[in-house]
Amino acid sequence: MGLLKTKDLISVKDLRKEEIEEVFRLSFQMKRDKSFSEPLKGKSIALIFQKPSNRTRVSFEVGMYQLGGHAVYLGPEEIKLGVRESAADVARVLSRYIDGIVARTFKHEDIVNLAKSSTIPVINGLSDLLHPCQALSDIFTIKEQLGNLSLLRLVYIGDGNNVLHSLMHGAGITGLNMTIVNPRGYGPNADIVKEALFYAKKSGSIMTFTDDPLKAVKDADVIYTDVWTSMGQEKERNKRLKVFKRFRVDEALLVKAKKGCRIMHCLPAHRGEEITDDVLDGPSSIVFDQAENRLHVQKALLYLLLKN
Repeated sequence: MGLLKTKDLISVKDLRKEEIEEVFRLSFQMKRDKSFSEPLKGKSIALIFQKPSNRTRVSFEVGMYQLGGHAVYLGPEEIKLGVRESAADVARVLSRYIDGIVARTFKHEDIVNLAKSSTIPVINGLSDLLHPCQALSDIFTIKEQLGNLSLLRLVYIGDGNNVLHSLMHGAGITGLNMTIVNPRGYGPNADIVKEALFYAKKSGSIMTFTDDPLKAVKDADVIYTDVWTSMGQEKERNKRLKVFKRFRVDEALLVKAKKGCRIMHCLPAHRGEEITDDVLDGPSSIVFDQAENRLHVQKALLYLLLKN
């Protein structure tokens, strides 16, 4: 079982295709073998969270426990990253105490600075730019449910946010075909687009962009959506509700897609906005399988990064 060459996981692009495949192999093994040994016994991680969390916090805490290790939660008031203490100083001190850091921050640069100054692995648990653990778990779920990624098309409908950015990196590297559907002016970061297209060219992934959701879903194997208003964008909520109205994933959209098309959402969902109850809770939804797989993929990442 090979370990990863990278010290940190800041972005999906930190991993080569072969390394992502290794993460997936180990994730499958850990998911199926509930009696997996405790390879990280005696090791500890710190969870530095500036934002509230359900799936990220619980999956990392439980995952570390199941691997025989321990997690220390450090919420916004304990650290006050960049206010009470610089990211560099936090990283240097924690490097003396523990074996890894999972950070969930507003500013992407805070995670980058933690990684630069630490001598231990730093995992991006979410930043305003990227959400690599979510995307890796999502692509693992697609592979688990539908098989060969290069034969499939993922259609993302919604805001050009951190989840989309990491999905684009992951699709480009793994060969998963992807269509990105956004309202004009709400697309992904231009630098992320360039990077994703570069990886797609190497892997053979076909990546396209449109503002027409009805046309896009005709060849969709998976339809993915996320909230229209992310944390920190609350002042834009009313405007976004109007702009994104025709980008809702509902039954009228789903009937235009391929038979057997799956529905994904990274949660939390604003039910009735970007997705309707009948779709989220319907037979096509794999949303809660997707949520469960955060645990298995992150356990694999913890093992491969911390075992070193």
